[in-house]
Amino acid sequence: MAAPNDEEGAVGPRCHHRSTAMLDVPFLPFCAFLGTLGLLCVAMVGTWCQHWRGGFSLDGSSRTFNWHPVLMVMGLVVLYGAAALVYRIPYTWSGPKLPWKVLHGTLALGAFVLTVLGLAAVFYFHNSQGTPNMYSLHSWMGLGTVLLFSCQWAAGFGAFLLPWAPSWLRALYKPIHVFFGSTILLLSVASCVSGINEKLFFSLKNGTMQYKLLPAEAVFANTLGLLILIFGVLVVAALARPSWKRPDSDSPDSRQVRDALGGFGKPSWEAVPQHSAEGGEGLRYHSSSLSPTAPALC
Repeated sequence: MAAPNDEEGAVGPRCHHRSTAMLDVPFLPFCAFLGTLGLLCVAMVGTWCQHWRGGFSLDGSSRTFNWHPVLMVMGLVVLYGAAALVYRIPYTWSGPKLPWKVLHGTLALGAFVLTVLGLAAVFYFHNSQGTPNMYSLHSWMGLGTVLLFSCQWAAGFGAFLLPWAPSWLRALYKPIHVFFGSTILLLSVASCVSGINEKLFFSLKNGTMQYKLLPAEAVFANTLGLLILIFGVLVVAALARPSWKRPDSDSPDSRQVRDALGGFGKPSWEAVPQHSAEGGEGLRYHSSSLSPTAPALC
């Protein structure tokens, strides 16, 4: 087969780049879909507890327990996922970073408060009914996730929000903070899904249609578990997407891209001097299109 000429060889990369761009998903519509999915998860867990599990109360009965799944899904999954995505919003890529730090920390704190209330509900129910605490794998996983979450929030507050934290400490801890942020979300999803399954096994037995016969409640709760899993996977995927990450002027990747594009035309983001919100002068980046002569980086 004859080798393609220069014109034919140039068509391949251009077509590949065009097809990749066509498949690209804008962040804001993706975020709107993710928010809708999160609200659907909260609505479904509330409907499950209200319609099939008897509703809610604070009298120590099973209706007190029903606060546990609702608060856990709302705090440890949905609100925590929203906090994790704050820095992926394009509006956070320029200007002072402190307001977004405060929003990120506040959302995470709100998620933690809801989680603690959810734990209090299940411990209150167990103690009122004389049921042992912390004997199942779900309870071990859930409590371990909450403890890790509390350490993550405290360490993040000390490293990124307190004004006297040195810059070298922030740079050292940042990748650790990012890694455990995604890890905690995945552990939260695993805890919620295992908790849903455990509750179905406990509830659908004597006096009701058994779980193995797949009654309507089982179908509904299984669907809820799948939606929670999809929500968590999509949040982690958004966190891992390079094009949605806040450009960092000090990262090796940014310097490498600037060096690679320096001789070919206008870079995909332009460096503009500015004073950092954390002190000192640095660079900020704002998006701009590549010039026609710039190569596509894969």
